[in-house]
Amino acid sequence: MPADAEAPCALQWRGVSKSFGRGAAAVRALRGVDACVPAGSITGLFGPDGAGKTTLIRVATGLLRPDAGELRMFGAEHAGEAAPGLADIGYMPQRFGLYDELGVLENLRLHADLQGLDAAQREQRFAELLRLTALGPFGTRRAGELSGGMRQKLGLACTLLRQPRLLLLDEPTVGVDPISRRELWDIIQDMCRRGTTVLVSTAYLDEATWCDHIVLLRQGRVLQQGTPQLFAQPLRGRCFEVASSGRQRRALQLSLQRRAGVVDALVHADGVRVLLRPGARAQAPGEIWKAREPAFEDAFVDALQPREGAADGTRPEAVAAGVSSEAPAEAPADAPADAPVDAAPEAPMIEVRALRRQFGEFVAVRDIDFEVRRGEVFGLLGANGAGKSTTFRMLCGLLAPSGGSLRVARADMRRPSPEARSRLGYVAQRFALYANLSVAQNLEFFASAYGLRGALRRRRLQWAREEFDLQDCAATGAGELAQGYRQRLALACALMHEPQVLFLDEPTSGVDPLARREFWRRINALAAGGVTVLVTTHFMDEAEYCDRLVLMSRGSILAGGSPREIRELARAAHGAGGASSPAPDMGEAFIALVRAHEAGLRRAEA
Repeated sequence: MPADAEAPCALQWRGVSKSFGRGAAAVRALRGVDACVPAGSITGLFGPDGAGKTTLIRVATGLLRPDAGELRMFGAEHAGEAAPGLADIGYMPQRFGLYDELGVLENLRLHADLQGLDAAQREQRFAELLRLTALGPFGTRRAGELSGGMRQKLGLACTLLRQPRLLLLDEPTVGVDPISRRELWDIIQDMCRRGTTVLVSTAYLDEATWCDHIVLLRQGRVLQQGTPQLFAQPLRGRCFEVASSGRQRRALQLSLQRRAGVVDALVHADGVRVLLRPGARAQAPGEIWKAREPAFEDAFVDALQPREGAADGTRPEAVAAGVSSEAPAEAPADAPADAPVDAAPEAPMIEVRALRRQFGEFVAVRDIDFEVRRGEVFGLLGANGAGKSTTFRMLCGLLAPSGGSLRVARADMRRPSPEARSRLGYVAQRFALYANLSVAQNLEFFASAYGLRGALRRRRLQWAREEFDLQDCAATGAGELAQGYRQRLALACALMHEPQVLFLDEPTSGVDPLARREFWRRINALAAGGVTVLVTTHFMDEAEYCDRLVLMSRGSILAGGSPREIRELARAAHGAGGASSPAPDMGEAFIALVRAHEAGLRRAEA
């Protein structure tokens, strides 16, 4: 249901403020927030790390009391635990409390007990929710054995045991693959059609297209609120798609980022999507500029990063992100699009042949083959449970393969030596540093673990503090950092010993869009300096940064090639209108190819 200015507020904050701590150490999480969630709408809550999104939602649930201001729910003042209508709220936090040792139905029954659901209503409600979430065939499976997307759907089902009037969701799609993300949004939209008002915070800016209303926060304040169209409309005439024949997209992006008047430049499809400042011109000879309709992502970046220079406030020049040699400013002008910077013939840095891994009777990885060249950014994509993380662990020497061969940096990783491991850097899917140690202590620990001594150790520690802007938080506990700074620290530690190959396992999961841009600027500089990068991600726009990628499903590789070749493959297989039809974006291509492959497997198994 579209939201408009005349719609009544199901949830309204009036001058709400909230601080944590006292005195000079106080953190002002909310600063006089005035915001409305229109009844019958899906309202998206957006903002960078530390904007106050989670605090705002927790105030709405009654888990936190504001220091000032008031909250009104369905027209009545919401004062806390005994507030009218509080029982009508469904709340799903970022880490929903599932019990891994219990099955799907057992988790539903437990949460039904906790919510006091009438016994006569349970079986009908269970059946309805299992059908809605497509979890029916998995009723007896332990929650700990579910994929990430299935766990999120089970958490949402537990939240919806009572049909709530108001549903509050705190980043429900973080770490979820594109197919599961689309399925979760189908459920959210279905609940809205049934009369539930939804407030959802998210780090995925493309999810704004599924929202009726948006609230944009920064540093505890509301910057703007309204429909997605209201955000995007003022940017008309400032958004372009830029292409340059014979030039690598990452090099073109870097060149555009450096130009005066450019707010944002993002690798997209066959070129670079550019947002200009009002009245600015930045076209260079040999480039083709095509006007494009602005999206909410453009408005988000424009509102949060209006400063001259780089879109995220970092230095606009390419950083020498951990390599000894100077990273070239750009790829060679004659480098073909989607080709690696270093195309000289030499032995691959990663070689995988007939790689297989079984856990008992279950085959997690099925005889896969691929290779990665020096200086290449290579993507490993797939749905939750496709075998990506298992493949990653084998490549890093953390898990022995059941069959096949794999060589990384010319070392046999079936029996990795300490010397072989020293050539690798690894940023794990989950924060894998020491939360109880400070930032400085984590850096010192990893410098010691990598065997750095003397002047080299001092130089690399100084580099890490300065390059990742960690000086001001050196004494802060790593577990207390905002997600963007945790990611900076993890990358600094992984690059401390100047590895030849860098493994990134969903490194930007839960990181806000501006921090993700900064992260990829560093990764592009690494690749330009000759470091080989292998990455998994659920952000399909990040897949566009890859020179090549493979798409996995049920342990097998179903497609491989450059991003353009993957998109063309999806169009050829599933697009209407043949060659004249536009190629799908990477997210649509991912969904189409994986669904077609899994449907073919089900037909073969029938």
